[in-house]
Amino acid sequence: MQKKSNFNKFLLLWFGELISSVGGGLTSFGLSVYIFNITGSAANMALVMLLSSLPILILGMPAGVLADRYDRRNLMMIGDGLSAIGVIYILICMINGGATLLQICIGILISSVFSSLLEPSYKATITDLLSPDEYSKASGMVGIAGGARYLISPLIAGFLLSVSDIKLLLIIDICTFIVTVLTTRVVKNNIKSKKNIKKEGFIKEFRTGWKVITSKKGLIYILIISSLVTFFIGTFQILAEPLVLDFSTSKILGIGETICASGMIFSGIYLGVKGIKKGYVKILSRALLLAGVGMMIVGLKEDIYLICIAGFFFFFMLPFVNNCLDYLVRINVLEEYQGRAWSIISFVSQAGYVIAYAISGLLADKFSLITGNSIGRSSGVIISIAGIMLLLTGIMIYFIKPIKELEKN
Repeated sequence: MQKKSNFNKFLLLWFGELISSVGGGLTSFGLSVYIFNITGSAANMALVMLLSSLPILILGMPAGVLADRYDRRNLMMIGDGLSAIGVIYILICMINGGATLLQICIGILISSVFSSLLEPSYKATITDLLSPDEYSKASGMVGIAGGARYLISPLIAGFLLSVSDIKLLLIIDICTFIVTVLTTRVVKNNIKSKKNIKKEGFIKEFRTGWKVITSKKGLIYILIISSLVTFFIGTFQILAEPLVLDFSTSKILGIGETICASGMIFSGIYLGVKGIKKGYVKILSRALLLAGVGMMIVGLKEDIYLICIAGFFFFFMLPFVNNCLDYLVRINVLEEYQGRAWSIISFVSQAGYVIAYAISGLLADKFSLITGNSIGRSSGVIISIAGIMLLLTGIMIYFIKPIKELEKN
């Protein structure tokens, strides 16, 4: 039976998350500048980034079990609403004379703990609302919302910091939480809550979700691909900065990052309008291959124009990759297991980021010592090597039969 379309409700939910993403980007940008100004340490900036991601990584899987147990819209409102507490705490510290690094870390930790409830419930809600024919468009629009914090937020934050201070950014972010909770509430009131299902033990429910993923070899490959993609993206994020700063300025770096990130917005808009109708595995293979080519070119030469063009191309292909991976999971996991499935996938993929953050910088330093090259040139070489590996991953996917069988389902 064809599921009734609720695309208008999805659009409302998506708008709330778009506003939340922009608000979160304002806080992230403002705190980065603030921490660097008061400490002068890039390591302290990295510490805050780590604290913002680790709770989501650790708590994401139990949050997925909760998303299958309880009303997903309620969990989204709790996650979004209570995550504002951390930002409010930082704002109060700022008003009382300036927040210390420890106070910022506490606030970020509080916020990210509650935010961990959001992603499994949000992704599972999309499956609740839409028909399979609409998954591709929805995935493209979700990509736009996620990319907004990297493209729109830095531009807005940079302007606001020139006329005010970080407290204004925090206030705006707090207001966005209200918008997100209200839009989620409206959606909740206009769709039927799922029927109560028999609740098993918490650990048993998680194991059930793991069995759902591992019951199909193709989904196991999806897990591996997801972690590889995030590992390569994390490597790019960490090493692109020393690559550019080795021969240019921080101002040029900021402009270059915006240009590269805008690639996700353009392809996200295309996918949000057109979507993908068929051939998901073929498109996944080609998108990974082309993203690998772009990443490989980024590291070849100290040329900001070449880096921006290749970086734009790399990020342009990523929404196609995410779109295909997203679709292949949705059509192969029953709705009642979606929360747990997405939490497991999120955990594995986020682990790719953590590993990249942990080793890519060390590899660049070590390579520099061995070869005598600068840190920037060594970073470029590692980026190119990672691009070649991503390219080969794209080629191999096309010949993996279990992945092709996922699309047939």
